[in-house]
Amino acid sequence: MAVLLLVMAGCAAKQQPNAEPAAVASVAYRAPGPATLTLYTMVNNRTGQGGHTSLMINASERVIFDPSGSFRADVVPERDDVLFGVTPNVEVAYRGSHARSTHHVLVQEIEVTREQAETAYRLALSNGPVPGAFCTSATSNILRQVPGFENINSVLYPTKLSSQIEAIPGVKSTRYYEDDSADLEDGLARSNAALNATLKPQVE
Repeated sequence: MAVLLLVMAGCAAKQQPNAEPAAVASVAYRAPGPATLTLYTMVNNRTGQGGHTSLMINASERVIFDPSGSFRADVVPERDDVLFGVTPNVEVAYRGSHARSTHHVLVQEIEVTREQAETAYRLALSNGPVPGAFCTSATSNILRQVPGFENINSVLYPTKLSSQIEAIPGVKSTRYYEDDSADLEDGLARSNAALNATLKPQVE
């Protein structure tokens, strides 16, 4: 029960109003290189338990499926728990806002076909908002509908899903650490400020 409460605390962000379609379309971005699926697992440094799960999808555009997630940024439109306009700066800000003295981010990237990525992308867009505590369940349910990922079990706990992903041949796993404030809201505010700063016009 205590572990479940920790998961609920990590995946229980207040639902935000959906961005307008025009705002979403204006930031569309696709990363160069192969199509990929990247699982993020936010891990407690003390207990090793997962606090949140999300999935970055590089398909016809790059998005992050962030079910019941906390990430907010002025330049990142969100609709139904999908973050749009995931440029390299946004991806760094996303990781950095979650990594802090109490947690690190396990990043697991899998190269997939265009068709697999596009299937995951469509499933994320059509999934709808996710209730608190069901971030991992929603992510695993999307993955197991992607051809080639049918053996993924639907699970509730973030590290249970990351362990399944680790067993996939070719997965590239890294762990991202920062040693700043334990306050997630502080990390979100700093990431938002950093992203806004990148948009300021340069003075000659």
